[in-house]
Amino acid sequence: MGKSTVAAMFRRAGVPVFDADAAVRALQGPGGRALPLIEAAFPGVTSAAGVDRAALGARVFGDPHALRLLEAIMHPLAAAERRAFLKRHARAPLVVLDIPLLFETGGDRHCDLVAVVSAPARVQRARVLGRPGMSAARFAAVLSHQLPDTEKRAQADVVIPTGRGRRATLQAVRRLLRQLGLPPRRA
Repeated sequence: MGKSTVAAMFRRAGVPVFDADAAVRALQGPGGRALPLIEAAFPGVTSAAGVDRAALGARVFGDPHALRLLEAIMHPLAAAERRAFLKRHARAPLVVLDIPLLFETGGDRHCDLVAVVSAPARVQRARVLGRPGMSAARFAAVLSHQLPDTEKRAQADVVIPTGRGRRATLQAVRRLLRQLGLPPRRA
């Protein structure tokens, strides 16, 4: 959808951004706190280099029980990282939580305002299928675990469109910062 691009725009504007995907990568990387728990649940998918994401994916892809087990390991650890981030930035007038599956996991209940980053389906598909290792089948599986974009947009307080180019997206970010009383620095 372009959420990484939008998160970078907020960072450039001086807004602290919690990147849930980066937190998960750190938890699963070398020395990560999730490694012993993942290894216990899925033997052979970790090493000193961290989680072998392809091996772990092969174990959980298409297996709802295995996926729930992995989520039961990762969600509490990621939530602890988010709480630590919020504590570090408690005095900031605004923070951004870049969290995939925010609505699906009920995380929106903990937010004062939810901004959904959205692009037309054809743009989203082209972006995702352009990623290394992504296939149409895998993309369909990812979408099957998400609320449809129309539902996310309906539940959002703000929608930031990303299908009309970076300039239009940047204008939407700057407009939101102004509405929140935070003049953008560089966004």
